Amino acid sequence: MIEDLLFAFRMFRRNKTRTFLSLLGVIIGVASVIIIGTLGESATGNIKKSLGSSNLNMIQVSTGFMRRARENRIRLDESFRSEIFGSVPGIKKIWPKNTIGATLSNGDLDFTGNLYAVEYGFVEMAGLALGKGRYFGVSDDVEGTQTIILGSEAANMLFPDSDDSNGSDGNADNVIGAQILVQAGDTLFGFKVIGVLTGTASGFESPEMGLYIPRGFYTKKIDPSPDAAQVVVEAMAPHLATRIVDDLRSYALAKTGDQYALQVNSMQAMLEQFDEVTGTMSLLLSGIAAISLLVGGIGIMNIMIVTVTERKREIGIRKAIGASPAVIRTQFLVESAAITVLGGILGLAFGLALSAVIVAVLKWTFAIALPACVAAFLFSAFVGIFFGFYPASRAAKLDPVEALAAE
Repeated sequence: MIEDLLFAFRMFRRNKTRTFLSLLGVIIGVASVIIIGTLGESATGNIKKSLGSSNLNMIQVSTGFMRRARENRIRLDESFRSEIFGSVPGIKKIWPKNTIGATLSNGDLDFTGNLYAVEYGFVEMAGLALGKGRYFGVSDDVEGTQTIILGSEAANMLFPDSDDSNGSDGNADNVIGAQILVQAGDTLFGFKVIGVLTGTASGFESPEMGLYIPRGFYTKKIDPSPDAAQVVVEAMAPHLATRIVDDLRSYALAKTGDQYALQVNSMQAMLEQFDEVTGTMSLLLSGIAAISLLVGGIGIMNIMIVTVTERKREIGIRKAIGASPAVIRTQFLVESAAITVLGGILGLAFGLALSAVIVAVLKWTFAIALPACVAAFLFSAFVGIFFGFYPASRAAKLDPVEALAAE
């Protein structure tokens, strides 16, 4: 076998142009599969990185569009929270959340955004970090204090000249304790800034644009209704989020006859769906790219047939001195497999190198699709054996007398 392999490489050096053309189809096929798989893996990793990992156990729930009478609408109140917590397993806590558009003012400077009225502990649970200041305490929620946590964009807009000696987002050093005016609807309130968020967007919550106030203040001074505009369900673990989404839809279907009576969104479910879609697309595109491997295999078979024809005298001499058909078959199978394995190695290297360049240009995190690499390489070896079998068998069946007489 080793002698056959060394002899095959000597033949490759003797016929460089023919060898290169044979390799080309295999290289292109393997490289295409590698590039598609690697880019898909890198894109998935980049999207997961941009979405963040801190909110994968969070499920957002809001009331959906109802085609039936309003009395069938699900109310997101305390009874809903108690019922869901008792009937859906895997839930750690349920957080009510209300939203109201508002304009924040600091002297002549304004910032317009959405105020999110949340309970004590929500901001920490959502994975939002503070550049300066503190989170809401229990008393803020119970007493309904007029305190606010600003996102970094709002802090920069309202306090552009603040000294940020610690380099945190939002120029927070002189912001903490400042008084700002908040116009919510037709009412003007005074709020004390107790914290400024830092970091980049992660999942559903945004440290740049988020503006958080105690829900106790919202229900006492803005809207006394017990209904929340939205609830955030915190799962005990991220892997439970998808099942909880299905359970909530089943609950809505049983309650109203319409599973869309609740709009349910989960970062974990979205990522799983994205993985499924990208996986299917990568598999489809890899299958298309693998066609070039088959085309390359047909080219190799044609070239091996020509090689057998050109080397009839050699085959006749080997048979005349005692080489069996199995030895001749193995010799040509080794040559065919060697060229596809070599093409597979070169295609693997070329595909990874080109993928790394593309990923670097797109500024993604490079991720190797190991299953695609292994599958493409093994398939290239299989192509060489499969398409080399007919020429090898043809060589093994040659009559030594006819082979010697052919030249």
